[in-house]
Amino acid sequence: MTNMNQKEIYNFLTSGTMTAKISSASLRGKPHVAPVWFVVDGKSNQDVSNIIIVFTTWSKSLKARNLLLNPQVSLCIDDQTPPYSFVIVNGIAEIDQSPDE
Repeated sequence: MTNMNQKEIYNFLTSGTMTAKISSASLRGKPHVAPVWFVVDGKSNQDVSNIIIVFTTWSKSLKARNLLLNPQVSLCIDDQTPPYSFVIVNGIAEIDQSPDE
């Protein structure tokens, strides 16, 4: 297995429609994984240490409730075709509850 460089990670994340698996946890640490469709924010650049990934979810979903209480998050985005590459993104979720966004 080889590691992707910054440009390869950025290109992978912006290569088209893919599903991420988002992992959140309750305050007690109970994990929850769910699929989400995402986009990379247009303000992001190829410096993946500052990339912004945007997704929506219903405000009463388990992942939304978890993220409101514990914003630490991990995403896994994987390619379903050989050679089966993937990217894992760890970060802090920022919740925007304004429907106009």
